[in-house]
Formats: sequence, C-alpha cells, structure tokens
Amino acid sequence: MNSKQRKTLQDIFSEPVSSAIPWRDIENLFFALGAVVKEGAGSRVNILLNGRAAVFHRPHPQKETNRGAVKSVRRFLTEAGIKP
Repeated sequence: MNSKQRKTLQDIFSEPVSSAIPWRDIENLFFALGAVVKEGAGSRVNILLNGRAAVFHRPHPQKETNRGAVKSVRRFLTEAGIKP
C-alpha cells in the first residue's frame, strides 16, 4: 500500500466523517488491499474482500463520496478485518 492509499484509509476512519474522499481513491484502496472489484448494473460496484462482499454505488455526477457511503465503506472494511 502506498502513502496515498494509507491516507485514504486514515480518512475513511477519521472523525468527523469526511465527505471529501474521491470514490476513485476508495476503489484504489480496495485494489491495494487485494479486493476483487466487479462492475454491477448502472453505478453499482461489487466488492469482495477477505470473504466479505458488499455493493456500493459510485457517486455521480460528483466524484466525492458522501458521509453515509464513507460510513458504509468503514463498516465493510472493519468486517473484513481492515483497520488503519
């Protein structure tokens, strides 16, 4: 994991929850952690990491992820055994 991906992981777990994390950075973090990322229907993205599966929606038209989605990503990473 490079420094940008470590910073993204820190941002996901920071308080208060950030709404300024670009979705592209979160996807890059998933790849760095060894997740399988598959395209779903529409803006859906299927993620499989450490035996855990989740479906997220890419934000559009903006590129930043909203607070609710960041909380969902945090919960998913925690369940998959990933912490900063």
